[in-house]
Amino acid sequence: MSFTRRDTLVMGAGAAAAAMLPMPGLAGAWEDAIAAFADGGEITDGGVEFTAPEIAENGNTVPISVSAPGAVAIAVFAAGNPNPEVVEFEFGPLAGSQSGSTRCRLAATQDLYALAKMPDGSVRQAIATVKVTIGGCGG
Repeated sequence: MSFTRRDTLVMGAGAAAAAMLPMPGLAGAWEDAIAAFADGGEITDGGVEFTAPEIAENGNTVPISVSAPGAVAIAVFAAGNPNPEVVEFEFGPLAGSQSGSTRCRLAATQDLYALAKMPDGSVRQAIATVKVTIGGCGG
């Protein structure tokens, strides 16, 4: 099968238009990821110390740290990333402290959610907004 120049232009324009459409499957991906981590536990504010920069000059390496005394697991989610799960730390009974730090990639300015699962099944959260000047996920 041969393509004419007109066929190629029409297919290219169609692909560009399809790429610009919103993707409803990814719209609530971070909410689903948070609900899966919470596993039915009630999410309340407080009890989590979450440190992230207000402004990240480069979205490729954004330093974050999180601490929640008494937690059995801590997870961080990025609401605007294609894959919202940033990191999950799990702590055993012999853990000296329930804290962790890492660097993450952020696609654009967005909210980061730090959730801590407590031994009684409750979930505590802290939210930080990071303004990204140069995106790290293809931005």
